[in-house]
Amino acid sequence: MGGSAPRRDRHLPVETTSFVDRRGEQTEGRELLARARLVTLTGPGGVGKTRLAARIAARVERAFPDGVRFVHLAGLHDPALVPLAAADALGLHDHSAQPPLDALVEQVRDRRLLLVVDNCEHLLQACADLAAAVLRGTTGIRILATSRHRLGLTEEHLMEVRPLPVPDPDGDLSAPDAYPALALFADRAAAVVPGFRLTADNRVAVARLCSRLDGLPLAIELAAVRMRVLGVEQLLERLDDRYRLLTAGSSAVLPRHQTLRAAVEWSHELCTEQEQLVWERASVLVAGFDLETAEAVCADGERSEMGVPPAGGWGRVRPQDVLEAVAGLVDKSVLGREQGPDGVRYRLLDTLRHYGLDRLRQRAGEEGAVRRRQRDWAQRRAADCERVWFGPGQQKIVARLRADQDNLRAALDFSLTAPGERLAGLRLAGTLWFYWHACGAPREGRYWLERALDANPGPTPERARGLWVSGLLAAATQDMAEGLRRARDAHTLAGRLDDPAEAAHAAYVIGVIRMFSDELPAALEHFEATVARGRVPGQHLSLYGLDQVELACTLGFLGEADRAVEVCERARRLCEEHGEEWVRSYVLRMLALAHTVKQDWKEAERHAREALRLKLAVHDVTGIALTLDLLARIATEAGAHAHAAALLGGADRTWADIDRDRWGSAALDSIRRDSGERVLGALGQAAFERSYAKGGALGLAEIVAYATEDGQPEQPAPARRANGRRATRTAPCTALTRREAEVAELVAQGLANQQIADRLVIARRTAEGHVERILSKLGFSNRSQIAAWVTAQR
Repeated sequence: MGGSAPRRDRHLPVETTSFVDRRGEQTEGRELLARARLVTLTGPGGVGKTRLAARIAARVERAFPDGVRFVHLAGLHDPALVPLAAADALGLHDHSAQPPLDALVEQVRDRRLLLVVDNCEHLLQACADLAAAVLRGTTGIRILATSRHRLGLTEEHLMEVRPLPVPDPDGDLSAPDAYPALALFADRAAAVVPGFRLTADNRVAVARLCSRLDGLPLAIELAAVRMRVLGVEQLLERLDDRYRLLTAGSSAVLPRHQTLRAAVEWSHELCTEQEQLVWERASVLVAGFDLETAEAVCADGERSEMGVPPAGGWGRVRPQDVLEAVAGLVDKSVLGREQGPDGVRYRLLDTLRHYGLDRLRQRAGEEGAVRRRQRDWAQRRAADCERVWFGPGQQKIVARLRADQDNLRAALDFSLTAPGERLAGLRLAGTLWFYWHACGAPREGRYWLERALDANPGPTPERARGLWVSGLLAAATQDMAEGLRRARDAHTLAGRLDDPAEAAHAAYVIGVIRMFSDELPAALEHFEATVARGRVPGQHLSLYGLDQVELACTLGFLGEADRAVEVCERARRLCEEHGEEWVRSYVLRMLALAHTVKQDWKEAERHAREALRLKLAVHDVTGIALTLDLLARIATEAGAHAHAAALLGGADRTWADIDRDRWGSAALDSIRRDSGERVLGALGQAAFERSYAKGGALGLAEIVAYATEDGQPEQPAPARRANGRRATRTAPCTALTRREAEVAELVAQGLANQQIADRLVIARRTAEGHVERILSKLGFSNRSQIAAWVTAQR
């Protein structure tokens, strides 16, 4: 889903407990990644693959100028969402019409980074397709995967992650700290029994306990928690009793998966009845969750006014009991505690979640009821967020929904697959329109809307909304014809249902598509009529405000600047009355555009800079790119040509994460083209390239900071790459050889290295070498900069 945090070079999971040893495996993994582009860590559940992958990634990240990105797949069940999850982790905001995987590869083909793909085993084919596409479509990306099974690609190198080494309990234990399994137990036991350490009196029992647990880290951690109430000898005795039950009293050794299962079952049995129920019910939450969510999903009834129980009584878990159960599960290390965007959140390890889900399914009718409560809670949270979206809390809303995205996906999937729940799925997907649209997730939103609309063909208010949201998202991904068809269908259906609010929303989408299809007179007539009509009952304030924004935009493109300013000022007052930021950022951009038409460059720059700050706050990446284009035009008119060239470089770098072919109408694109031609003519080629490269090497937050302040980028000292890391490239030198110039032309045509090699009948490695030398000579960091340079040469 969209709305990710500003681009950084490190996206590794935060460790909440210490990491014990594994130095040999870390070294082996690092060496494998040095010679292979796909390394898969394999091993049983609970062996520590995810933690080890994160540690290996941390050790090698300095070798990757564009950093490390972590794709979490544990909460995903639909193979179609794997490319979208990867794009999200990579910070991409694709608005192109290409298939998701093709678009992803196109956007990252010049990057040099490590992609960590975690928990692949339940989505093997989709993960294999992702890895194959990335490996064959890029040269600078390496993949570190974790899975219980191999991906099955010829490029794949396997590294088996084994349990921690355990000493012979009857052997030499004079140096117990040399054994990671014993060190792990001692570390976790000391967390619940301050002062605990390995001694001559307990090391044999600890070694025997770790041996009985096969050195599995998760099993050892769960056992160590019991030190709060049991001694080591008591732990070992009770564990032996449990194993004798599982092996029917024989001396047979349990398989590893049964060893872990036994440890997990033991932890479950030592929980209170309410803790067991909360564990099982929380297993439907596929990612982190807050206490409010736990109360809604895990209690038998909802909290009602004055504490009066719902019809039928509270059952076994009341909402007020959930806090105590959650606290108990945290104490027992069943739930992990972590800091979220709006307070404390909790998480079940994947192995424990699957166990809880198995137990839940053994209770007749329980799973469906719990999943229905989780879906209903997701609907209430989405509706609450939509209701206050046009207000001061937009950043918090985005952060909260981002944190809940896997649970939203689970709620949508349940609704669209369980009998009798499909309409609720359409309702939830439509309620989230503001999230899909404003936070850069049009592809995923469209995916869910299309599924939900196909499943709900009947004429309902939910379908009317779903149709216009689908149309809006189709337009955002450049499918204007389909977007217009959906919006018109929505408008017709809303009329039949006598629903003026949804009719107004559909009308907005129709007008936007006309404007972006360059039907400016028709768009002007449309928005003049909707604005003159005023807000209809039930119309969302955001879309009412956007009607005015699009009217101002159309007026600006048609040269009617004074009218555009008048419309914008009304819209700005509306936004300021409610403390709203997202629509206001577009109002300010339209004011900047109108003052540009009036050639009032000072006012235009002031409004554009303010718009850019707001767009960064809500992470509106498309809006940032559009505003950078406009600021480059303003700087061009003010004669700040080097500044304008740097802004163009930053804008192009931002557009590369959205759509390499850019996005929007011809009127919007003309702003960029005109600025580029004029700045190049004013500066000359060499100076233009230097400033352009400086802007293109800045990350998203950096280019916004530069654009909203006076002055130039810091002087040459080493330039920064797009992720903020220092680059080592030398000053630009434009003396390309004839072959390099030929390769540069092919890069500008959009050819990948293998295609260049085929065209010139050379080896792929030779083509790669040519591209690297071109980048070095020109001082560039990506192929889009080469393409812009070639265009400037022409």
